[in-house]
Amino acid sequence: MMRLWGRKSSINVQKVLWCLAELGLKEGVDFERIDAGLQFGVVRSPEFLKLNPNGLVPTLEDGDLILWESNTIMRYLVSQHDQNKRFPSDIASQYGSEKWMDWQVGTMWPVLRPAFIGLTRTPAADRNHVVIQKAYQDTNELFSLLDQTLASQAYCSGNQFHIGDIVLALCVHRWILLNEIFPKETGIRADLKNINRWLKQLAAETRFQEFAEKELNIISK
Repeated sequence: MMRLWGRKSSINVQKVLWCLAELGLKEGVDFERIDAGLQFGVVRSPEFLKLNPNGLVPTLEDGDLILWESNTIMRYLVSQHDQNKRFPSDIASQYGSEKWMDWQVGTMWPVLRPAFIGLTRTPAADRNHVVIQKAYQDTNELFSLLDQTLASQAYCSGNQFHIGDIVLALCVHRWILLNEIFPKETGIRADLKNINRWLKQLAAETRFQEFAEKELNIISK
């Protein structure tokens, strides 16, 4: 049985859990999940660091194979466990999805991260509100690029759901939650109609609502 280390409040663990669900793989039946990170600890233990020297979640163990980096784990799971063809495998769909996955981790998340860390992991007295608001407003601009793509197609890589949508949707959802909880600190959230349509479609056609955060895990207020 596969083992997945990571707490459910981690957005990167949520990606993997959503992917597993779409593949029809069930926790406790097809894989074991072990709470790790933040309040659960584990990630700095010598045993865990042998698996993932970064000391981060998620980490996946499948037989002799150990993987970390959530997007890589998702790619692996689809390559090995998509017997029911939940995700399209044609070149255009696959690499259309891949480019958005790389964009999320390399371009979008580094911009949004200062707002997220500043508002959920930093004591109120220590927050740099100029940096937080700039990060949030810059993310508005980045998500307008996704909105433009979604104006002409149903999903990020075409007209079929792919794992790139999982990666993007959880970040978009976190972007929305930050604004709902901290409207003054973030400033105005862009009203992107195509993204709004896409989220509704994901809620209706996929397992999105099971894994999207209902509230943010705020460490310090």
